[in-house]
Amino acid sequence: MAKRTQKSGATAKFGARYGVSVRRRAGSAIAKKSKFYTCPKCQYNKVRRQVAGIWECKKCGYKFTGGVWEPFTRASDSNSRVIRRGMEGATATDMTVIAQQAALDYERKLAEESSNDEEE
Repeated sequence: MAKRTQKSGATAKFGARYGVSVRRRAGSAIAKKSKFYTCPKCQYNKVRRQVAGIWECKKCGYKFTGGVWEPFTRASDSNSRVIRRGMEGATATDMTVIAQQAALDYERKLAEESSNDEEE
């Protein structure tokens, strides 16, 4: 009697063991670590994983750290965004808050001056 289904892909070596969801997660992790990514320096699609967390561009030789399975994680994206904002200076929302605070301080100063004038 012939087989009815055939296991394929990176998780074929597991056979019917460990359950479908575990094999599916393992397959996606293996696919993420094996594929090529875009280099942040030369913009070529040549970045490969060396070891866990170390990534290297095969074209320009640029080596950098990243996630275990992917070179760019959500945390690294948000960290780079925060660093970029800090280097560029205050954002538009920061400037709005500063302007509002300055307006409140000016109003307080005017109110104090008018109360001082009334007392005299």
